[in-house]
Amino acid sequence: MKTLGQITVLFCGGLLLFFTSDFPDFGDANSPASLHLSPYFIENTLKDTAVPNVVTAILADYRGYDTMFETTVILTAGLACFLLLRIPKREVKSRYYLHEPTGVTLRFEGDKYPQKSDVFKRIDSNWVPYDLIINFTCRLLIHFIQIFALYVVAHGHYSPGGGFQGGVVLGASVILFAISGNLRAAIKRFGEKTAALFSAAGVFIYAGTGALCMMIGEHFLNYNFLSPLLGTDRIMARSHGIFIVEIGVAVTVMAVMIWIYYNLSSAGKQDEGL
Repeated sequence: MKTLGQITVLFCGGLLLFFTSDFPDFGDANSPASLHLSPYFIENTLKDTAVPNVVTAILADYRGYDTMFETTVILTAGLACFLLLRIPKREVKSRYYLHEPTGVTLRFEGDKYPQKSDVFKRIDSNWVPYDLIINFTCRLLIHFIQIFALYVVAHGHYSPGGGFQGGVVLGASVILFAISGNLRAAIKRFGEKTAALFSAAGVFIYAGTGALCMMIGEHFLNYNFLSPLLGTDRIMARSHGIFIVEIGVAVTVMAVMIWIYYNLSSAGKQDEGL
């Protein structure tokens, strides 16, 4: 079976390399993309969508179907990691606690754990001592990181950014909180169920926008016809539609990043980890 797999990979790789020779050279001014697609997008994007950022307009409008399925692939990746890595909750034989007045580490076995104690602090089995500077600095920066992430999403029309970039930065802020503190603190604030719901909600926002266009009687993801609902002209409706689906992309990317991190950092147990 291993040999068959290697032969299949080599065969498919050979096909890809063979047909690559038919592609135009990188940066070829006479390629179909340079002669037909690029000039149209450069000349008409602002007129068609009222969006100065050509890249954002292409991703969320001209090729909106492709981007929607890219977002669905991201959701599928998070779901796959959950199904492959997640371990159902089982009885924990022992847990470690730090007796803060003395600094002594104790291991409690069975189910006799300190409950909401002021003197015992739950720690991981591979415990890293608390660092005030790292913890305080990260907590101070997280709020600015999240504000910047929202800025990236909101200004993706006018500057480099958009849903994918903003979602990554938002997810990284939660992951930074988990790394600087502990996994349980992050899960308490943004739980696994919340991450799963947000992952699906982002795709629903994207696909739901397209479905709303169909309910009005037009093509899927044709934002022009949202103008009566958005109270604006057809061109600005297209711009607002792009912004709505970018929000959906950001929500999915953020939640899937966090969801995958929870499972990878804890080997699927989500009881302790980075």
